[in-house]
Amino acid sequence: MSNNTLGAFMEEELVSQPEVWQRAVEQSKAEHLLPADGERIAVVGCGTSWFMAQSYAAAREAAGKGVTDAFAASEAFLNHNSAGRQYDAVIAITRSGTTTEVLELLEALRGKVRTIAVIGDVNSPITTLADAVVGLPYADEKSVVQTRFATTALVYLLTSLGIELGTAIEDARPAVAEPVSQELLDAEQFTFLGTGWTVGLAHEAGLKMREAVQGWTESYPAMEYRHGPISIAAPGRVTWIFGPQPEGLDADMGRTGALYVNTGKHPLAELARVHKVTLERARVRGLNPDLPRNLTRSVVLNATA
Repeated sequence: MSNNTLGAFMEEELVSQPEVWQRAVEQSKAEHLLPADGERIAVVGCGTSWFMAQSYAAAREAAGKGVTDAFAASEAFLNHNSAGRQYDAVIAITRSGTTTEVLELLEALRGKVRTIAVIGDVNSPITTLADAVVGLPYADEKSVVQTRFATTALVYLLTSLGIELGTAIEDARPAVAEPVSQELLDAEQFTFLGTGWTVGLAHEAGLKMREAVQGWTESYPAMEYRHGPISIAAPGRVTWIFGPQPEGLDADMGRTGALYVNTGKHPLAELARVHKVTLERARVRGLNPDLPRNLTRSVVLNATA
């Protein structure tokens, strides 16, 4: 297999993001499946979906729509037991709809609280457990490494808050098409930073590069970066911020010798750019992000062969 064919599914899926985001915007505006303003909600997921849950939760609270908490599905303290926090609704984000922790959680919540599943595979088992289903089949993927499903789910959720994403769509078009610089291809280490709803994007960017490139990546809220993590910044390493930077961070980064990426483009478009960088970094290392080491499309626990 040539390096140009490695990650063929990932490439097809990541470059399609501007188009599928537009579909999600239109779908979100037409549907009314999500909790009403003022309702207290929890958002759950695993891996990438958990980070999208974090972004949506921060954005919903910032928009004044109500208390919104994000949990890893395996660590969610919800309505199904006496010690759990009480919510009016629970949203589960899952590409495959087969993730064990999510299915078990929704089973435990059945009849206790309204649940909404945001899914890629509309024929998955989760459709029989959730009270409502947001289906995004056009964003489903073949690559194990997620790109468009995660961002499309977030686009749907952000649009429901009244957030306009036209700039994100337009900024993403060149982000997924432009060549990747040699400096980014060769970099030894990446740190991703965010503030507010973009902290989840930073965590997701770090996860993408760990999955596909087997690389050393870290991610933090931007204001936390100077409380220790900046100590690893050095020539040949990259610090990449999503959204506005804390005052003075650019000057502090200049003294480290690391490459500081702060384009001012929409944070979602910047995540799509990271997808492109990740793909090309994997290729030059002879790695296939469609089938990364030790990973599968969905984590199904206690499965029989």
